[in-house]
Amino acid sequence: MAISMTEAAANHIRRSLDGRGKGEGIRLGVRTTGCSGLAYVLEFVDELAVNEGFKFNNPNVRGECGCGESFNV
Repeated sequence: MAISMTEAAANHIRRSLDGRGKGEGIRLGVRTTGCSGLAYVLEFVDELAVNEGFKFNNPNVRGECGCGESFNV
């Protein structure tokens, strides 16, 4: 499965890593949660993974919950 991101998102990640002063990269995952079933999890990878916010656009999403935290495919 390929994952792509916009140049703006890649630049945002680079700036965030530079601003943090540490980090090896990012980890992307999907977990079961929320009203609709699934949510993206993005963590910066270093000694302690830190959750920071990003907006994902998945064209395969068939529905989202009312609070916007989870989705289903």
